[in-house]
Amino acid sequence: MNFKVPRGTQDILPGQSEKWQKVEQTIRDLCHVYRYKELRTPIFESTELFQRSVGETTDVVQKEMYTFEDRGGRSLTLRPEGTASAVRSYVEHKMFGQADQPVKLYYTGPMFRYERQQAGRYRQFVQFGVEAIGSADPAIDAEVIALAMDVYASVGLKDLKLVINSLGDKETRDAHRTALINHFEPSIGEFCSDCQKRLKKNPLRILDCKVDREHPLMTSAPALTDYLTEDSAAYFAQVKSYLDVLGLSYEVDPNLVRGLDYYNHTAFEIMSTSSGFGAITTLCGGGRYNGLVEEVGGPDMPGIGFALSIERLLLAVEAESVVLNIEDGLDLYVVAIGEEAKLKAVELVSSFRAKGISADMDYLDRKMKAQMKAADRANAKFVIVLGETELEEQAVNVKTMETGDQAKVEFGQLVQYVLDKKA
Repeated sequence: MNFKVPRGTQDILPGQSEKWQKVEQTIRDLCHVYRYKELRTPIFESTELFQRSVGETTDVVQKEMYTFEDRGGRSLTLRPEGTASAVRSYVEHKMFGQADQPVKLYYTGPMFRYERQQAGRYRQFVQFGVEAIGSADPAIDAEVIALAMDVYASVGLKDLKLVINSLGDKETRDAHRTALINHFEPSIGEFCSDCQKRLKKNPLRILDCKVDREHPLMTSAPALTDYLTEDSAAYFAQVKSYLDVLGLSYEVDPNLVRGLDYYNHTAFEIMSTSSGFGAITTLCGGGRYNGLVEEVGGPDMPGIGFALSIERLLLAVEAESVVLNIEDGLDLYVVAIGEEAKLKAVELVSSFRAKGISADMDYLDRKMKAQMKAADRANAKFVIVLGETELEEQAVNVKTMETGDQAKVEFGQLVQYVLDKKA
């Protein structure tokens, strides 16, 4: 029987995994600069957590979650996104009691959504996200957006567009909700069954529909920004002023809504404008979620965050032909001729590795010529050849592959010699 990777998932093979490692390390380094600390949560959580936080009317909850019942009869769900888990952890461990606020967290790990596979979108995907919980200051909104933009800039991406909107406060959304119902209701029969269900439950979700996105009523729908209360409008103006101070260019899109119910006030997306990226241009999305902490059992603490797919980030890297600076060369390859030389080679390779020098040798008993070709394929910086003569003399010629230069070095001095040459 031939087994294959499950539909909607992928194997990340050597040659590609190094790109993932480079991107993930770049992100970790950037989070350190911004003073965000890593949080690691379980891959599965109580199903109710996502129903309460993400929203029962969303596509994620209605169609895309991987939900199962464990042996104790509990309903559990593989996490479809990271914010709910982060907020649950924040509440459970009483991080709101810490002296330093806001609590600034980041996470990275696999998420699971049952959706149609397409370029850069999988049923198991790796998400990087940031949460800043405990401050209602518009300046932290700008910081979070700046961090998201810096992630893409730090890996060399340039073809980017930042789009922002305000989803307002409760009063704003109530007024807008009424306007949306009045706008869509006369023609709701022309929309998909999901939109028909959303009309009275959560009409804002209609604007996020993937099926009816080209319907004429979408472009003429009432803009949420037209219903902003005085406080909401002032808040949004402050966010924009901070973005201006940071030198971040942005577009205001009144129809930008996020696909999860917990968002309010600031919402944003970062898109790729590269011609080779594809039809679905969104790379990253996020926004403010005041009220979510309280919804999952904590105090009334405001928060803001974003999440991005590593897969789509790498797709953008490919679209822009960005070359990631990946150090993947081998420091030293030991060519051994004969069984005694092989014993010595094992000893030498171990001594090199103990000092942080990447080293390798042949394990197929190949001829010298084949071993030298293996050293070339590994892009080895140095090569040494061990045979009877070298064992007798307790010394070996170290060849620098880039220049062809050779130097005779005693066994006892080999490690230090290579360390000095590397420096």
